[in-house]
Amino acid sequence: MKVVRQFQVRGATGFVTHSEFNGRRVDFWAPPEPTSHLVVAHDGQNIFDKNTATRRRTWGLAGTATKVARELGLPTPAIIAVFHSSTQQDPYGRGKDLAPEDIFVDGIEPVVGFPGIWPTPTPSFALSELRGNHYLREINQNIVPKICEYLSLELVPENTAMLGASMGGLATLYNLAKYPELYRTALAFSTHWTVGGDPLVDGIMGALPAPGDHKIWMSRGTKSLDADYGPYQERANLIARGMGYGHARDLATPIFPRTSHNEDSWASYLNQALRFWLAN
Repeated sequence: MKVVRQFQVRGATGFVTHSEFNGRRVDFWAPPEPTSHLVVAHDGQNIFDKNTATRRRTWGLAGTATKVARELGLPTPAIIAVFHSSTQQDPYGRGKDLAPEDIFVDGIEPVVGFPGIWPTPTPSFALSELRGNHYLREINQNIVPKICEYLSLELVPENTAMLGASMGGLATLYNLAKYPELYRTALAFSTHWTVGGDPLVDGIMGALPAPGDHKIWMSRGTKSLDADYGPYQERANLIARGMGYGHARDLATPIFPRTSHNEDSWASYLNQALRFWLAN
C-alpha cells in the first residue's frame, strides 16, 4: 500500500486518505473514535471526492454514516472506497472488474445495448478478460487487511458490509456469495440485472449463502435505467424469500419512486440502507 496524500471532505471529521494498490486507487476514512464497523464500497471515485466523481456528485457516505451511527448509538463505520480500473487504454475496465465472472463464464450470455455499463453498445473483449474474481480477491486478501492494519481496525464479519450500485450492485451480491465468511451484509443499489437477464438473477441469487447469518438490501428506483429492473428485481426478491430470507429481519427490497440511476438518487436513501445494516 502506498499512501499518496490526505484530504478533507464535507461531512467527514478528519482526513480521507488516498492510497494506491498495484496502480489501483483506494480512498479510505475512519472516524476519530474507535470502531469495529466497516463498509467497503465499489466505484470509489464517487464516494468522497467530487473532483473524481462521475457527475461531480458523491454519495456523501461518511457524513451519512456518521449521522446514522449517532442516531443508533453505535460507532461510526470506517469506509474503504475502491476505484474501478477503466482507463483510456482499457475503457472497459469497470465492467471487467465488477462483472460476476463465474456466472458469465459458466455460460450466461451478456446482454449488450444497454447504456450505463459499457462506453459503447457492444463490448469488444472476450469473457476470458473478465477479472471479477481477481478484483474481489485483491479487495479481500490485500486491500482490506492492509488498510485495517494501517488503521488498527479489527475486522469483525458481523459488522462488515459491502456497498455498490449498478454493476457495483452485482459485484456486491457476488462478493457475498464468494466471501460469506468475511461479510454479513450486502447493500446493493439499482442492481444491473439487465446485463444478463433472468439467468443472471438465478445464477447470483442461487449462489448466495443460506439465511441466518447474512443480510441483503436490494433497492431500485423507477426512472432511467432503473425503470428496466422491475421484473428482474422481483424475481430476485422471490428467490431470496424462497431461500428463507424474510423482510425486516434480513432482507430489504424497497422501491423508491421517482429516483433514478445516479449518485444523487442513491445518496437520498443511503441512510435507510445503512440503518438496515446497523440497526438489526
